[in-house]
Amino acid sequence: MPWLPRVLPNVVSVTAAHPERTPGSFRPRSPARVPAMWRRYYERWGSMTIDELGPEMIGLVQDLAQFVPPARIFDRHVYSPWTGSDFHEQLRAAHVDTIIITGGETDVCVLATVLGAVDWGYRVILVTDALCSSADETHDSMMNIYLNRFGQQVECVTTETLLGSWAGSARSRLVS
Repeated sequence: MPWLPRVLPNVVSVTAAHPERTPGSFRPRSPARVPAMWRRYYERWGSMTIDELGPEMIGLVQDLAQFVPPARIFDRHVYSPWTGSDFHEQLRAAHVDTIIITGGETDVCVLATVLGAVDWGYRVILVTDALCSSADETHDSMMNIYLNRFGQQVECVTTETLLGSWAGSARSRLVS
């Protein structure tokens, strides 16, 4: 993703504010170990699976890996963290009611995460300058949809706005 170097400092800033509250990772499996239509997907993009790349190439970028632990790796093998996992149950058990979303791809994994969070009734906050995609056109289109179509269910903020108002963040402690 060409924009990753541009947004990564913002993702790191959000993660650094509360690393103990940060899950995330997308780890594709081999085509033989996935259901139905995902098999076709992974057969087409087999070069992007753990089996072909190796686990060391699927992990977090180094700038984020430094936060594990206390940040946790939550593996998912489809776009949505809500499908085929106990992600929702883990969040509810921890009394989480708000999801703050950063990362990529704005029009794929981020979209699946947003829609599931909305469906489960979470407050959803997208950090607009901490999101990226492989394609500018679809990223821009999705940002327009998030801002306009989902305006009642999704809040869009910048990293600075989030950190300035996030209780307990380093920046809010400095501003106080």
